[in-house]
Amino acid sequence: MPASSSLTLSSLHAGYPGEEVLRGIDLTIDAGAAPLGLLGPSGSGKTTLLATLSGEHKPSSGRATWNGREVSKLRGKDRRQFRAAVRFVSQYAMNISDPRETVRSRLELAAKEARKGGRTHAVSPAELLESVGLEEHLMPRTMRTLSGGETQRVALATALATRPEILVLDEPLTAVDPNSRARIAATLAATIERLGIGTLIASHDIELLQKLCPQIAFLGEGRILAQGALGEVLSRTEHEQIRDLAEANPVAVQRYR
Repeated sequence: MPASSSLTLSSLHAGYPGEEVLRGIDLTIDAGAAPLGLLGPSGSGKTTLLATLSGEHKPSSGRATWNGREVSKLRGKDRRQFRAAVRFVSQYAMNISDPRETVRSRLELAAKEARKGGRTHAVSPAELLESVGLEEHLMPRTMRTLSGGETQRVALATALATRPEILVLDEPLTAVDPNSRARIAATLAATIERLGIGTLIASHDIELLQKLCPQIAFLGEGRILAQGALGEVLSRTEHEQIRDLAEANPVAVQRYR
């Protein structure tokens, strides 16, 4: 895996006709770096930021690049390489078109695609399931018989199966039982570290970000208002949106300061 692989936003402005959503964002996700959390209130621009990182949304100014190349301009082979190296997993990530598709066939297909792209690793399908809190006995189950939380976790395991250099997760465990999230977060973090995957995790879940991400970037008012350990970020109450979040989560603030 290239140690220099990176996904970068530089002086990024992006939005829609008549509405600027992001105003001068600088952010970098490097392969092998510790996971970075992206925290912010609804409407802060997290969805636009992730869409710009993936190349689905074109910036109005500034750049979104993968290894120095603008992601919105990648075509053909370069685009396929980007999609293999940088995997995006949203809370609605799993499309199921074949009613006969099983968990095993989904993971085996991802592993086959990884081998074709030279992205093999020694982690077995069973270990990938374990890393997202699922047991091996689910392998023969058809995808359509899984719960929402199980489907969401198989989507994560599928992304890990291709051994991406960078993983971008949007609310990755929203459908998972809150009582299971701590255990899943711990095993997921260990797998990400073992495979050397640079990770950006966008979530409203302060507890999840604390468990997975040594560094947090707070997105508000279209800008990165603060970046650092969660306690440091929550202490920046001179910013109204951080103050509102801190006031809405007093237990978390007390715990992490």
